[in-house]
Amino acid sequence: MITLYEHPLSPYAQKVKIALREKGLAFELQQPGGLGAGGAAGDFVTASPRAEVPALVDGDVRIFDSTIILEYLDDAYPEPAMRPAGAAERARVRMLEEVMDTHFEAINWGLSEVRWFGRAKGEQAEALTAAARRQTDGFYAWLEGQLGGREWFNGEAFGWGDLSVVPYLNGSAGHGHPPPPASKLAAWLARANARPSVAKATEEAMASARASAMPNVAELVEKGLFKREYRDHRLEWMIKSGGVEVVLKGLERDNIRFAPSFG
Repeated sequence: MITLYEHPLSPYAQKVKIALREKGLAFELQQPGGLGAGGAAGDFVTASPRAEVPALVDGDVRIFDSTIILEYLDDAYPEPAMRPAGAAERARVRMLEEVMDTHFEAINWGLSEVRWFGRAKGEQAEALTAAARRQTDGFYAWLEGQLGGREWFNGEAFGWGDLSVVPYLNGSAGHGHPPPPASKLAAWLARANARPSVAKATEEAMASARASAMPNVAELVEKGLFKREYRDHRLEWMIKSGGVEVVLKGLERDNIRFAPSFG
């Protein structure tokens, strides 16, 4: 039995769950403890020394990083393939995934810092939110071009290119900024969300958000009991979008964290 360490709100974990379900693979989910406070330990950290979800355990195999997990799943369980056929098409969807993972993700993450975790107030919050909307609109235009005349980002069938985009666009919609109505991108998102694998991941995320009492998390952050991880692309987004004071305040109050050292 495959075990996936995850958090339902993680778009990286959602990517992997969608792939597992598209492949019809049986798996069990585990949410590691200590993530919010930066105190994860045990078997999870053995599988993921960066203490980040997702991490996959398949027998003696232990893998972290969503992209590497997706590669493993396509290599170990090749049917149905999530990658398109041909080197050029595979490179195309991998570039798409890279943009979503390391650029687009930071926008939604930054909005969560403002809206859920109370990192900014007043004019600063408004400025960060406006920057996020401008940037999201720019990526929507880019994604519209990437989709072109295709039904799916992956090509003729749903696959890697699509599961790499859909969690992030659903995240933007959750922040009140979905793709433009009547756009090709909006039509694609509706098709993607109709797939059972995507709908299940979205359902799990929404249930987690309801259960976690998000309004109270800002208090935990203020007290230093909940620390959000500032990965490189997230740190870049916050600084370039006008939130350097957020970072400095977080460092001063010790309520942000970075990846742990190995070993």
